[in-house]
Amino acid sequence: MKHFVKLIRPYMVWAVVMILVPLLLIVLYSVTTGGNDLINIQFTLENFKKMTEPIYVAVFVKSFQLGLLSVGICLFLGYILAYLITKFSERVQSLLVLLVTIPMWINTLLRTYAWICLLSDNGIINAILGLFGLEPVTMMYTDFAVVIGLVSDLLPFMVIPIHTSLCKIDHSLHEAAMDLGANRFQTFWRVTFKLSIPGVLNGIIMTFLLSISTFVIPKLLGGGQYMLIGNLIENQFISVGDWNFGSAISVILAFIILIAITSMKRIDKDEIEEE
Repeated sequence: MKHFVKLIRPYMVWAVVMILVPLLLIVLYSVTTGGNDLINIQFTLENFKKMTEPIYVAVFVKSFQLGLLSVGICLFLGYILAYLITKFSERVQSLLVLLVTIPMWINTLLRTYAWICLLSDNGIINAILGLFGLEPVTMMYTDFAVVIGLVSDLLPFMVIPIHTSLCKIDHSLHEAAMDLGANRFQTFWRVTFKLSIPGVLNGIIMTFLLSISTFVIPKLLGGGQYMLIGNLIENQFISVGDWNFGSAISVILAFIILIAITSMKRIDKDEIEEE
């Protein structure tokens, strides 16, 4: 036991310095005033009350709308892709999963600029439409552009956990269901999908939390007119310099994340108990 404690001691020090201390500072800033001056501070809840203003409520509503839409599209596409990948041999599956994760190796900023080249009025897509005599379509600085950017960026976070859950399913369960008279759809819905729910929930949690907290994609593909939660936090810390309000938003976002994770885990637990 003592040997184990010695082994984890460096990690514990790192966790305290890099995780716990910054979190405590954010909480402290959220309930005080005085900017980044820790000496002349006053405790207050005004930073949280400020979030009830209509302009900030609209930011949260818009963030949740685009986040839920992105999650829905990622779930639909990600489940189909993960399911199809499991139909190949293990060697081919490893290659296909690698292809899914390759875009994650590229910086998000570069991937977003690539979408700008595709979706702009003089971009590649409109150039192709022009070859067929079609009028150019305005896609940039719209919900469509932001959602496309979010889906392309977050899709691997949905595919990988679902694929992992699908790979753990015993194929003999499918055969047993078929022997008991279940058709293909019933076998998929009552066996495959139910047993893959842990992966689905993990994918939903990751994609939703990343979609509402990102700021690069809405800023570039939205043309600066999209102020989501991530953009609001960035703006408060970098442009406005209101660290206290920015910290309050961060605390609220962390609270939302905690609620989302707890709710998803409870749903997962209920599904297991039903089985």
